[in-house]
Amino acid sequence: MFENDHARYASYGVVNILPGEIIDQVWYIIDNDLQGMFELPQTLSLGLRNNDGQLTFDYSQNDTLVASFDTPYPFSDDFPENVWVFDDGESQIVLLPQEQL
Repeated sequence: MFENDHARYASYGVVNILPGEIIDQVWYIIDNDLQGMFELPQTLSLGLRNNDGQLTFDYSQNDTLVASFDTPYPFSDDFPENVWVFDDGESQIVLLPQEQL
């Protein structure tokens, strides 16, 4: 799951609400912080949190926070509370929880 040589996408909803650099940060976190550290399920849940004005991603498994990742990006109240990342084995997509696959 979540091999970086598979096609990667972002949903329409994600592209409209998150800057490209933050979408790229999601893939960076998966490739460099989660891969090899955790057994990754087919769908990942990342919370977006305000940490003293900066964006922090919270990674949860089974509704339990297991890791947080600070970023250099400013937080915006317009950001969604969570994003999901889905891997079907062929491609991967970042989407909002309310979006359907």
